[in-house]
Parts: sequence; structure tokens; C-alpha cells
Amino acid sequence: MTNFWQKLKRPFMMLAPMYDVTDEAFRQMFVKYGKPDVFFTEFVSVDGLLSDAGRPKLLRELYFNKNEHPIVAQVFGSDPAKFREVAKLIAELGFDGLDINMGCPDKAVIKQGAGSALIRKPELAKKIILAAKEGAGRMSVSVKTRIGYSKIEEMETWLTAILEAEPAMLTVHLRTMKEMSKVPTHWELAEKVAELGKKFGVPVAGNGDVKSLTEAREKAAKYNLDGVMIGRGAFGNPAFFAGREMSREEKLLALVEHTNLFEQLYRPGKMNDKLFAGHTKNFAVLKKHFKAYVAGWSGATALRAKLMEAETAGEVDRIINQYLAGKEEKRS
Repeated sequence: MTNFWQKLKRPFMMLAPMYDVTDEAFRQMFVKYGKPDVFFTEFVSVDGLLSDAGRPKLLRELYFNKNEHPIVAQVFGSDPAKFREVAKLIAELGFDGLDINMGCPDKAVIKQGAGSALIRKPELAKKIILAAKEGAGRMSVSVKTRIGYSKIEEMETWLTAILEAEPAMLTVHLRTMKEMSKVPTHWELAEKVAELGKKFGVPVAGNGDVKSLTEAREKAAKYNLDGVMIGRGAFGNPAFFAGREMSREEKLLALVEHTNLFEQLYRPGKMNDKLFAGHTKNFAVLKKHFKAYVAGWSGATALRAKLMEAETAGEVDRIINQYLAGKEEKRS
């Protein structure tokens, strides 16, 4: 196995895999304005990828460009044999790594015995990791999970079980499944997590409520972590990994750029037909990004309300440019 994780400069910074967020348009904004050390795709169902009906659509979520390396595909499921097969597919697609989601708290995912459900089945979790490693060949296999299902006290037993299977890297979201994102992240436990990783020779990263690159580096140093994964903290600021907060105008222009790229890739048209055989995404997926890009200043709420009514990139372009032109007039 070629473990690219071992070659990364410490601490490494990762853009988290997020459903209906971490698509190609989103990632390309970070390529341009501030690239993380590692990209992840949004998570994809193992069962879906191995079905004739699901594969053509789900391959859309696994599309990436050469400028995104190193990039890791994240998948979820509960059948070791299927993980072995999917790992072969992911390797053939040219990914640098496969990441197994063992932390998603979504009820539909847990009902399938996947995501956080695996915290209650450590032996099955180990079998899944080992099977994925068998199918991956030279590709790295990592895991993302939580500190427990319902109790913090589950952490050491659960993480030890994963580490015994020797994944290439382990990311730990420092909350339990039951806590979702409703309580502060238990960063005080990060040092213990790092110690467990060192014991098994596995790089370990922390995740949860990190709001800046400076904070991420401070936490990595304080808790002796190999890396930090950032999700919501990078929303609406493609320059996050460059260590700066974009100005209001920069964010609005980036939003226009992001929206145009999303429309080219995922709305009906020549590019979508060529890349994804007509498998489109709803324009409404962008609304969460409108909320993130347009926030924190007087007048943001009114502008955001207008954007929420937009149905095309052209409308977003017009609304933003009218707003910016109006601001310039007020300044003169």
C-alpha cells in the first residue's frame, strides 16, 4: 500500500467530506483561492456504487480534476465484501485514498447499519477496514468516525478496535453520535486520541467546530495531532486554507463564480451531458452556500432573501452585480 498520508507535512489540513456540499464546484473554488492539503468527496453509498441502477448517477459524485490531488473518496456501507469490491473501483478511478465513513449520525444511514451504527459493532468495523484494504491494492484506506455512539466513555475501546485494523489515517469528530452537533466539541479528548494513534503508528486528525486556519494549527500543536479536518468553518470562504478571510466583495464575486461553475457542471447542458450523462442536481443545492457567502453585515439578510429566489446562475450574477453597483454608488 502506498500511504500518501505519511508523506504529508505536519500538521496536514483537510477539507471535510460533506453531503451535498463537497462537490466538484465547491472543491474547485478552494483549488483557486486556498487549497487544503487533502480533498475529500462527499460520501457515496457502497451499495449504490455496486448496483447497475445507482452507479451511473453516483459516479457523478466521484468526478474530480488532476489539480485536486491528493483526493480521497469517502464511502459508507456495512458489508465487508462490498467494500472490497468498491475499493477496487475507487482505485481504478485514480483516487489517492478511500475513506470509510463510520461516524455519520443520519438516521437513514444508521438504519442501513452504516455510519455511526458501526460504533456498536467494532468487530464488523474491523472486517470492513481489512476488506477495503484488500481491495484497495496500493491505495490508502482511512476512517472517519466519532468518539462514541451515546457515551464519551466508549471512546478508547472503539478507537482501539479501529486502530487494530491499521487504517492509513484516522479522523475523529470529537462528539458522540447522540450529541450530533448540539454540544461543544470535546477537544479536551484530542490528546488521548493522538496518544492512541501513536501507540498503533496511525496518523490521527481531529475534527469539529474549527473556525480558522490559525485555530486548526494551534489545536494540532496543543494536542499533538497529525492533522485537522475542517468542514463548516470553511463555508463561504474559499480562501480559508490560505489563512485569510475574504472581503465582502471578494465573497460575493466568488459566489457568482461558484454558482456559474455549479450550473455548468450540474444543470442540464453540454458539459453535464458529457461528464454525467444527464444526471443533474437541483439548483436549490446552492442555497446553503448563499447563506454562507452572504452573512455578517448590514444588508446581508435582504440580499440573501433575493438570492434565495434565484433559479439560474444568470439571476445570481445580476443580483450580485446590482448590489455591488449600488454599494459603489453610495461610496461616491
